[in-house]
Amino acid sequence: MKKPVVSVLVCFALVFLFAGLLAGCSKKDSSQKELTVYAYDSFCGDWGPGEGLAKAFEEKTGIHVNLVSCDGAVELYSRIVYEGKACPADVVIGLSDSLDYDSGLFESWTPSCDKDLIEYDRSMNLIPFDYGIFAFIIDTYSNGIPTISCLEDLTKDAYKKKVILIGPSSSVGLGLLKWTVAALGEDKAFSWWEKMKDNALTMSSSWSTAYGLFTENEAPIVISYTTSPVYHLMYENSERYQAVEFKDGHIKTVEYLGVLKQSSNKDAAKQFCEFLLTEGQNDIAVANTMFPANTSTSLVPEFSIALMPSKIIETDITVEQMAKYSERWTEMMVK
Repeated sequence: MKKPVVSVLVCFALVFLFAGLLAGCSKKDSSQKELTVYAYDSFCGDWGPGEGLAKAFEEKTGIHVNLVSCDGAVELYSRIVYEGKACPADVVIGLSDSLDYDSGLFESWTPSCDKDLIEYDRSMNLIPFDYGIFAFIIDTYSNGIPTISCLEDLTKDAYKKKVILIGPSSSVGLGLLKWTVAALGEDKAFSWWEKMKDNALTMSSSWSTAYGLFTENEAPIVISYTTSPVYHLMYENSERYQAVEFKDGHIKTVEYLGVLKQSSNKDAAKQFCEFLLTEGQNDIAVANTMFPANTSTSLVPEFSIALMPSKIIETDITVEQMAKYSERWTEMMVK
């Protein structure tokens, strides 16, 4: 078969065309850096702060941020570990304090705003960007709810089928389990769960399901965060739902971000993290309805109704211990 003949003019035209395309591509690559950021799904979603913050950061620095949704904290960390050296991420956002991490995966560095951040364990090589405080939320429109002042109150007959709980398969449920152990001690905590097994309306598998049942008036009490009422004030102009302070004390849960050690864009990654920890704090707090990790943040007025308990329990319960408690909880609850 003969090869087709192409005119010299056509050849020259093609050469110049491809040269121009290559030049254009080369110019774009050299003028714009790009970061890949793994984050939990709600951060990247339509109602999350991710897209807005990524756009604002790009406008400020010229660095494009490619957000990759990774569901929750467990899936986020699992993906990093599974992908190993092939992981393209520069930054991870949304690791929680309920999991155990290999600190060797993350770059050790100190942000310039470190002095303004809440206290945290720097040996993890992760930095807090927001936090919440577990609490029970009540519907003040519901009649006949006696005053609640402690965890033990919820086991009384007066609250039978009026409380929605969450099991430890969810981060909030795991936080509740940790809270009960920290406040009551292991044995009393499991005695509490045994009683609540019959007293609670349901034991949900997720926060969204539990809180949905609560706002649909299925029960007047639900486990959530002290900041939950802020959401209703911001978006519904309502103070119907209120957090209750317990004399047992409360515990915090913290969410972290980090720079992957293997990133080839560490300077830009740190720059983005600094942006989230300073200019991005109010947007994150509002979108997540959580407290900002940077204590110098000026919050919207609605946050003034968020309960800040007088007693915060500092617990040294390890991730390994929580795994054992979760196993014991499962064995007890399925009987």
